This record gives sequence, C-alpha cells and structure tokens, in this order.
Amino acid sequence: MINRRKRVLDHLNEIGCNKGVVFQPENIFYLTGFWGEGVVVIDNDKTILFSPQLEYNRAKNESKYCEIVRTERGDKLIDAVKKELDARKFCSDCREYQIVDKIRKELVYQENMILDENQFLKARMIKDDEEIKLISHSAKIIDKLFQFCTHEIKIGVTERKLQAKLIFETFENNATTTSYNMTINPFIIAGGPNGSFPHANISDREFQTGDFIVVDLTLRYNGYIADATRTFGLGKIEKKQERIYNIVKESQKKGLEAVKIGTEIGNIDKSCREFISDSGYGKYFIHSTGHGIGIEVHEPPWIRKENKELLKKNMTITIEPGIYIESKFGIRIEDSILVREGKKITNFNSFTKDLLVL
Repeated sequence: MINRRKRVLDHLNEIGCNKGVVFQPENIFYLTGFWGEGVVVIDNDKTILFSPQLEYNRAKNESKYCEIVRTERGDKLIDAVKKELDARKFCSDCREYQIVDKIRKELVYQENMILDENQFLKARMIKDDEEIKLISHSAKIIDKLFQFCTHEIKIGVTERKLQAKLIFETFENNATTTSYNMTINPFIIAGGPNGSFPHANISDREFQTGDFIVVDLTLRYNGYIADATRTFGLGKIEKKQERIYNIVKESQKKGLEAVKIGTEIGNIDKSCREFISDSGYGKYFIHSTGHGIGIEVHEPPWIRKENKELLKKNMTITIEPGIYIESKFGIRIEDSILVREGKKITNFNSFTKDLLVL
C-alpha cells in the first residue's frame, strides 16, 4: 500500500499537487484495502482513512498501512477531512458537485483544489505483484466456468438459465460477479442473432442447433477483475461460420503478437483490425480491441487505434476482436493478459480458443 501511495503521489506531483483527497471506492480500496464509505487523504508521510461510524469497525479490520479516523456521515465527514487541508495544492477524484462546492468555499485559494480523476487511474495502470496474483486467480476461475459451459450448453437451454448456473459457480469459487454501465447483467451470454450485439442483454431465448453462443465473463476475486470471452458452436456449424470464427481467432493471435513494451498501444488494435479487414469483414468489427483491467472491468489503457500511449511493463489488458453479423450471429475471443519484458506476455486465460461445437 505504501508503494501504491507513492505511485499515486508521483502522478499528482506532475500536475503540481503533493496531496490527494480520495472519494471513489475503487481508489480508496487501491490505497487502503478497504472497500466502503469514507474519504482518504494521502501525502508523502501518511494515509488517513476517514470512516463513518457504521463502517469504522470493518475499516479497522480490512484496511492496511493507514491511520483511521472515526467520523459522522455527510457534512461532518467533510468537515473532518477539511482539517487535513492546508495551503498546498491537492488533487481529488470527487465527482459530486455539492461536495466540491462545500470544500472550495472554505479554501483560502479555491484553485488549490484540482479535480483530476485521471491521475489516480494512471497510477493504477501499472500492477504490483499482489494485484497480478489476484487478477491471475480471477482468470483461472473464468477458465473453470468456460469448462462448465461445455457441459451446460445444450439445445433448449436459455441464456438466462446458463447465466444463473454460472453465477452460482462463480460464488462457489469464492469470487463475485461484477457489471458495468453498458449492460444490466453480470455476464454476457448471447446465442444466435443475439450474439450480433456486443453488449447483449440476457434473454429467455433457447439455444438452437447452428447457434454461435458468445459467453463473456467478468468476475472479481478479492477486489480484482479478469475478463475473457469464448464463442461456442452448437449442433451443426456451417463452413462459412467456421471460416469467420477462424478469422477472429487469427486476428486475436495477431493482437497478442503485437504486444511489446514501448510500442504504441494503438498498434495492437491495428494488428487485429487489419487482419479482419483484409479478410473482408472490416465493417463487422465494431468496437475497440480491448481495455485495461484491474479494480474495474474497464479502465485505462484503452486498446484503440488512436491511442499513442506506450505499453509498459505490468500493464494488464484484454485483447478481444470480434465480428458481428446483424440478425445472424456474433463471434468474440478475449483473453486477459500481463505485459512483461520485451515481447513476452503472460496470458492469464488458458481455456482453448479452438472452435468447440457442443
């Protein structure tokens, strides 16, 4: 946690701040190991977690390497935090106007409060050993769930029924589900024409022979997320479908081969996209190639063609090209990976990417 605080402060120093005031639960967890209501203040000397009474005992049990100050909720919590603010500039990830306004009104120099959530996200892009270990474990659970799918995907089973079984298995493996703004379900399970929606919602459609079934799983283990997708065939798959599947598979391989420390992140997207375009399906690849993973499902770096940021050691990202044929089917193959020295990577997911027809 001390190294994480230093990493965050290094980024805050770049914008002239030597103190951070943290409101978002993801960033509080990153700095303290506690996920819950509160506010964290960091500087070069210390980390202070301000915790309301109802969270105080849990914060004591779960947080690490920080001082804990018990407060009341609401305005009294903010009043306690303000006592730690001085004439120096500080950066905050706060998203609530009323809180920002209350703090700024009582500052001698209102410009001393800088709102820049990106600095915290930049710090989180580089993972430490403990974070890597947890993401790896999450990915291993996902691999188990893919194996589970090979027994459970059958003609007549619904998307909703499969999701329910996968959620049960997730919790049986000491993990939790997660979701994000683009979906209202923890998992994406899309059979047949529903697979043509990259962020399909779960339906009661039954799986049918000839379906491609997209299974996109994101889950959290001890706070950290892995994200992977496999596309299964059911019954009899046409030759054209198989050919398109193999285009996506080869595209993903091209993306993995493009991973190299110091290369522009956009080159990964370019490698995947050019192969699909050269194969005649460019207009059917309708999203970016991937994203960072960690405490959130989607976090920087963004694997898209215009991103000129450079890949760095210990970034954790997904590579997930896809082809989506409207009203017919979709295919996506995704792994969570770790960027290592040179052109080396660790692929957290080991479940086969060969086409499995169940």
